[in-house]
Amino acid sequence: MSERKVLNKYYPPDFDPSKIPRMKLPKNRQYTVRLMAPFNMRCKTCGEYIYKGKKFNARKEDAENEDYLGIRIYRFYIKCTRCLQEISFKTDPRNTDYEIEEGATRNFMALKLAQEQEKREEDAEKEEEATNPMKLLENRTQQSKQEIELMESLEELRDLNRRQGNVDYDSMLLKYNPAELKEQIKRMQEEEDENTVKSLMGIKRKIDENEDEELVEDNNMTKSIIKNVITSTAQSSAKKKVSKLNLLNLVKVNNVTSTNNVSSTNNVTSINNIINTNKTKESCNSLSLIGNYSSSDDSN
Repeated sequence: MSERKVLNKYYPPDFDPSKIPRMKLPKNRQYTVRLMAPFNMRCKTCGEYIYKGKKFNARKEDAENEDYLGIRIYRFYIKCTRCLQEISFKTDPRNTDYEIEEGATRNFMALKLAQEQEKREEDAEKEEEATNPMKLLENRTQQSKQEIELMESLEELRDLNRRQGNVDYDSMLLKYNPAELKEQIKRMQEEEDENTVKSLMGIKRKIDENEDEELVEDNNMTKSIIKNVITSTAQSSAKKKVSKLNLLNLVKVNNVTSTNNVSSTNNVTSINNIINTNKTKESCNSLSLIGNYSSSDDSN
């Protein structure tokens, strides 16, 4: 069974190859080959998309009177998978690619078009440099500037590498102690808390002092009001008594002043009593005290 795979066959000693009859084949004979679609294409008749790499049983032939630097150009015929329309394309050794001929249109040619445009621009630049020596000089100076900039950037990178090479990362990692960092953070947080508490206490003290000052001012106002009311009532009562005594001709005017002084001393003692009661009972209203005092004086 292994003999069927042998490439070298046995030729007898009386073998004459000139006696073998030769077949007369047509000059441009077509061969059936198995191939894959070399690019994405779309059928013109039915619009079916044929993606790159799809396998076909194609017919191959030589393109007549076409070659590139002695390289043969082959043509292939395939059929659309949907409408069986024949599609033909051929090799393009100049661009190392394939070229569509009939039956379909090529898709996704953006990259190929960009490459062709770039190649045309390069050819145009070469022709311009060959004809214009000033353009050639400008291009050379630009290239030299670019080379100088590249050298400077390389030197900067080397300096950076040297600086980083001198740094001892192991010692830096040893110096780094997470426990100490946690303690420092904890201390900073405690200090911040103490500062906030102190600021709040100071604000509270200021508020209390302001309230005390307001209470003192209120007490002073009540005292002044009471004094004014008492003096006015004492004067009115003294005038009434003097007028009565003058009418009766029982007491002289000098005695009126003495009685006035006595009544004023009595009024001062009563005011002190009222202030003491106001201190013990802060919720008591000063106007009610004034009314009570005035009513008691009228009764006398």
